[in-house]
Amino acid sequence: MQDRAVLVTGAARRIGAVVARRLHEAGARVVLHYHRSRAEAEALCAELNAARAGSCAAVQGDLLDIPGLARLVEGAADAFGRLDGLVNNASSFYATPFGAIGEREWADLIGTNLAAPLFLAQAAAERLRESHGAIVNVVDIHAERPLRDFAVYSVAKAGLAGLTRALAVELAPRVRVNGVSPGAILWPDDGRHFDAAERERITSQTPLAHTGNPEDIAGAVKYFLFDAPFVTGQILAVDGGRGLHL
Repeated sequence: MQDRAVLVTGAARRIGAVVARRLHEAGARVVLHYHRSRAEAEALCAELNAARAGSCAAVQGDLLDIPGLARLVEGAADAFGRLDGLVNNASSFYATPFGAIGEREWADLIGTNLAAPLFLAQAAAERLRESHGAIVNVVDIHAERPLRDFAVYSVAKAGLAGLTRALAVELAPRVRVNGVSPGAILWPDDGRHFDAAERERITSQTPLAHTGNPEDIAGAVKYFLFDAPFVTGQILAVDGGRGLHL
C-alpha cells in the first residue's frame, strides 16, 4: 500500500474517518472528502500529515451535485498524481415512513447512497484502470432485508449492492469492485430512531451478542482494496451474524 492514493468519501467523521486512519496506518496516502464537516476533515488531515508528511489531502464536495463529482475526483487524483482506490462511504440515513415520502427525501437518499457512487466511479474509472485500482462501496445489511420506516434508504442500498456487482463486470479486468455491508456498528448521532430498548433488541438478535466496531469495517475495506487481488463483485456482511436472524 506504500504511497497508493485512496479517496474516501464522508471521511471527516465516524466510520469514514476510521477507514481513512486504517488505510493511512498501512502506508496509503488518503484524500478525505467532506461536505460540511470542514473542521473535522482538516483536523484529521493535520493529524495524518503530522504522522507522515505529505500523506493526506482534503477535498470538499456536495455529492448531490452530480456535475461536480468529476471535478471532485480530479481534485483527489491531482493531490498525489494518481488514484488507486475509491471508497464510497458517505451516506444519508433517516426514516421515511411510507405515505409521507417526498421528492426531497427520495433525491437525497438515492443521490448520496446510489447516484453519487455511480458517478464517482464513472469519473474515477480511467485513473483506476491506469493503476489497476479498486472500488469499495459501503452497503448495508438492509439492502437485502429492508428496515421498516426506512424504505427509501433500503432501496438505495439495494441499488448500491446491484451497482457493486454491475461495476465489477463493467470495469473488469483492470479494476476490482466489492462491497462491505455493515450491521449494527455505530448508532445514529441523533438518537431518534434507536432508543435503548431498540438497541437492546437489535443486539440480542445478533449471534455474536454485541455491536461491531468501526475498525471491523475499516479492516474489511483494507482487505478489498489491497489484499484481495482475485476477488471482485463480492459483498461482505460485517454484522456479527445479525443478517441470519432478520
